[in-house]
Amino acid sequence: MPSRVPSGSARSLLLTVLGEFVLPAGRPVWTATLVDVLAGLGVENTAARQALARTAADGWISAERIGRRTRWGLTGSGRRLLSDGARRIYGFEPSASSWDGRWLVLVVSVPERLRPARHVIRTRLAWAGFGSPVPGVWVCAHAGREAEAKQILAELGIVEDVYSFVGPFAGLGSATELVHRAWDLEAVAGHYRAFVTDFAGAAPGAGTPTVLAQARLVHAWRRMPLLDPRLPADLLPPDWVGHAAADLFHARHDEWAADAQATWTRAAG
Repeated sequence: MPSRVPSGSARSLLLTVLGEFVLPAGRPVWTATLVDVLAGLGVENTAARQALARTAADGWISAERIGRRTRWGLTGSGRRLLSDGARRIYGFEPSASSWDGRWLVLVVSVPERLRPARHVIRTRLAWAGFGSPVPGVWVCAHAGREAEAKQILAELGIVEDVYSFVGPFAGLGSATELVHRAWDLEAVAGHYRAFVTDFAGAAPGAGTPTVLAQARLVHAWRRMPLLDPRLPADLLPPDWVGHAAADLFHARHDEWAADAQATWTRAAG
């Protein structure tokens, strides 16, 4: 039996299911279908319904009553959110294929009024591939992400308190030490190793077990773009385990996709 999951994780699992099955299907789905799948993932009935209500309150899904039943469809903002997430998840690779040697550096001063939002700032910049070697300084090995960083900081209301620089590493210190201070690559590698352990031998039965396995696979992998800064190969340890994990993700996803989607279509009716 699957273990129980916290309510926050219930909402996260719901978004995984919506992105993996409802988004590509392009059609609403009954409450019972979502609740049953979430139950198979360890989410209790009450937590599943609360996750639906909270996701609707955020404007990502909307309810439609048909007789005594309710079905849920994605809103425009929900489709944009999940489409963006899908691009990041399925297009993510654990290292940059090429690098021009330039770094993007941000010096960020967070106003006192926004101190409570520091976690959000850190999360958004980490998602964009930035790491912080010292407080107030963020670095990224992808110089072309300056526009993305500017948009993130503008949305958070601190773009006027930021300075940016682009250029190669100079003569003081070492790039290896900078990477060590900015990112915990051993922790990232640990997540990759756990992913390989969980899914290398997975062989679900046809039908609902494959739907659940596909949801677990995608849910586990969707964390990787946030955890992994996708550094150039020059800055990574040799034989980076992320490559083996990515190969496994794509192999399992392709292997299970047809059966999972067909089973979902029948269940969603």
